[in-house]
Amino acid sequence: MVARPGRRSGVVRRRSLRAWWVDAFTFGIGTPRALGLGIVMIIVSVIALAPEREPVSRATQALTLVVPVVIVAVLGGRRAAYAVAGAATVAFSLVEPPVGSVRVRLTGDLVALAVFLLVAVVVGTVVARRIELLGHVERHRSALLRSVSHDLRTPLAAIQAAASELASGELPRPTAQRFVELIGDESRRLDRLVSNLLSLSRIEAGAYAPVRQLVDLAELVESAVDRLGRLFTTVHLGVRLPDDLPMINADHTQLDQLITNLLENAARHSPVGGTVTVEARAGTDELLLMVSDEGPGVDTTEVATLFEPFRSGRVPGAGGIGLAICKAVVDGHGGTISVGESPTHGAVFTVAIPLG
Repeated sequence: MVARPGRRSGVVRRRSLRAWWVDAFTFGIGTPRALGLGIVMIIVSVIALAPEREPVSRATQALTLVVPVVIVAVLGGRRAAYAVAGAATVAFSLVEPPVGSVRVRLTGDLVALAVFLLVAVVVGTVVARRIELLGHVERHRSALLRSVSHDLRTPLAAIQAAASELASGELPRPTAQRFVELIGDESRRLDRLVSNLLSLSRIEAGAYAPVRQLVDLAELVESAVDRLGRLFTTVHLGVRLPDDLPMINADHTQLDQLITNLLENAARHSPVGGTVTVEARAGTDELLLMVSDEGPGVDTTEVATLFEPFRSGRVPGAGGIGLAICKAVVDGHGGTISVGESPTHGAVFTVAIPLG
């Protein structure tokens, strides 16, 4: 079914309106304009509050002059809100009868002005902070949608194509078997993506605590290599694990997810014919796991944000979730994870997990 042009253009208009709304409420008009708007609103408020016709209570004056602070906090951020709060404090002293005379008595007026300034600053800070959080959530949501839509499209397309070929019933048995294996591999890839998304939501909710038990690291690596076998059809894999690796007290599921994400990340960044190496060794009180590749390496400017969600680096198609989950897993176990340059000028991720 082909979408009608009018319906498609309607979607574009809604997206444009939504983008404008987000921009307007995440400092879209700019701090100078918001500051100018706030000053104009204060001047209008002072004129409106002039008690020429009937007296206006000080509480009403204060509430009226706080409104520009709130609006500027929404449109221009905290700095503009602070400046307008100061201007509103001066205006608050001007609207006290007689209007236009700044008469501050130490006994009462100074306290009132100080309280008004404090309230205006606090209100501006709270509102501006809330708008910043809303902007962060919106950017996070957009990044999540882009990541999920892209990562889901590739395996779903492969599954659909393989299923269509199998449905024809005209494939020789070896070819049909390969398509069945492809469907299985891509289904497991989808399962890994969904698991990462669920883990990310648990991390953000603060419910990603490890359930510890004795874990055999060599067994986990072997299991992950078997599951990810299709990723290493064009990339060589070298596993160098000593036979006397001790058991570690860790969460089996989380550690398996850690190893899987590191291997998948290394395979994605490795060139055709490159080598991914997995090594481990035991120290006095911790177990070290190293996963290295022969890819382009990590830019020094990206190291600080590499383990943040949706930081996919320079590789197209990388969702940027896996490394964030690796960091959360390691932190939950009281360990450390770092990235450096491998001997082949690629990247090497080093994980240190306490043995106890």
